Amino acid sequence: MNFKTLFTSLLFLFFFTQIIAQKKDKNPKNGILRDFINIKTPSIKFAVPDTSTIDTEGLKNIIENKKVEYYFDPSRRDFNLTEESDTNGIDLEDFNVVEVDEELNFDDNDSAWVKIAEYYSIWDNKSVNPYGVDVTKFNDTIPLVLYDSTAGKYWATPVHSTYLTDDFGPRRYRWHYGVDLELDTGDSVYSVFDGIVRICKYDYGGYGNYIVIRHFNGLETIYGHLSQQLVQVGELVKAGDLIGWGGSTGRSSGPHLHFEMRYQGYAFNPEVLFEFRAEQIKMRIFELMPIHFSYMRAARKVFFHRVRRGDTISEIADKYNVTIRQILRLNRMSARTSIRPGKRLRIR
Repeated sequence: MNFKTLFTSLLFLFFFTQIIAQKKDKNPKNGILRDFINIKTPSIKFAVPDTSTIDTEGLKNIIENKKVEYYFDPSRRDFNLTEESDTNGIDLEDFNVVEVDEELNFDDNDSAWVKIAEYYSIWDNKSVNPYGVDVTKFNDTIPLVLYDSTAGKYWATPVHSTYLTDDFGPRRYRWHYGVDLELDTGDSVYSVFDGIVRICKYDYGGYGNYIVIRHFNGLETIYGHLSQQLVQVGELVKAGDLIGWGGSTGRSSGPHLHFEMRYQGYAFNPEVLFEFRAEQIKMRIFELMPIHFSYMRAARKVFFHRVRRGDTISEIADKYNVTIRQILRLNRMSARTSIRPGKRLRIR
């Protein structure tokens, strides 16, 4: 037997003894060789992936190059149209308010449908008229469905006792943009239609505690001089819901409700819609026409004051509820300019 044959035999014997030893130890921890013949294929467990934790908004932001889009969803009761939702304060460099022109449900019974763009493209919690519409160019006839009992949409009077103490129209040196309804401090005040509270604040020199409600029929109503508001901005209210207590806050000579009816920020006579003494509404479908805003030609008249002996600019400003700065600007005067009896000052 030559050396090569001997070496091959010894090598074969070495590997044979190792295989025998491996088989005897079924669970070797430090063995050099493995039993490749008896190795079992590991089992594979299949599971349905959990998609509930996927950040879809995050993915959307990444896809759209981190351009965040904000959608108002009024079908949810927690859509949070609060004072922070004011669209007039949005920085267009950082935000993109999306107007979704689709119908969304406000009611649990699928009865009230509105277009979101019509109600949320402009959402202002500070200004009664934020719309920037020139009412003098209004030439359309717009049919507005005031109520529809078959669809669960009703109406209500703003107060139970509907005796008028002042009408819509000129009042001495200014225009009265609503009607005054008699009440006692603490009397209940109600929403006249379904809608959403847009403004709920205090106006020292005018409305006092007041509420503005944007209604689903396209109108807005204002309730002024309240002793207390019982609703919040963004709250959904129904016709006949209690929204506040009557009072005499702000520019008021006694307890009453100042009630206004507005479209696109401009007021028109509420008596066109309501027969307050009889507590009735005059029609189901109201056709809004340019004639309802014809008063604007008279309301925009220029007012002057003839200076009397002893008059001061401060006293004149207080009398007409304007600022000293406005009087000075309209008359191209400075604070040092003296006024003489008989001089005519423009007030508005």
